[in-house]
Amino acid sequence: MFSATSHPGESELKEFEKVFRKYYEPLCRYAYSMVRDTDEAEEIVQEFFYTYWINRKRIAIRLSLKSYLYRSIRNSALQYLRHKNIEEQYRAQITYSDSYETPEQSLTGNELSGIVDTTLKELPERCRQIFLLNRVNGLKYREIADLLKISVKTVEADMGKALVVLRDQLSRAGFNNR
Repeated sequence: MFSATSHPGESELKEFEKVFRKYYEPLCRYAYSMVRDTDEAEEIVQEFFYTYWINRKRIAIRLSLKSYLYRSIRNSALQYLRHKNIEEQYRAQITYSDSYETPEQSLTGNELSGIVDTTLKELPERCRQIFLLNRVNGLKYREIADLLKISVKTVEADMGKALVVLRDQLSRAGFNNR
């Protein structure tokens, strides 16, 4: 669909704009039919087109362009819904556990949360991203590898590094004895 020049040519950009104008609104409606949130639907479609443009030289469309676009939006919308579901489960769990916490448990939880947040901020970007995608978003290693376009072994190695650093920091703070 697009030429393989290092800088986008005028014809390549015009072709992209044509595709964007033709499919943007229908893709937003399609995303909305799944996520039921206009802003999120637009965000999904905009993010897709941005990623598509950035990765256009590596994308090989085997079927029709239209099929590729709709399948991509469907996958992005499903990923958004999985993420939203995990967030809701986490909120429900926090609300439930907060209602039965003693003041000592609350202080310990806040301290633990602070250590985890600080440790995650100190991790290398990809390592932190992999940890959060797995532990917060619930993605499997294969899904993370596909999303970040890296090998599963790299995901495993970075996840291992993140866990070692986190365990070390928690151990230093005395959480292994509690």
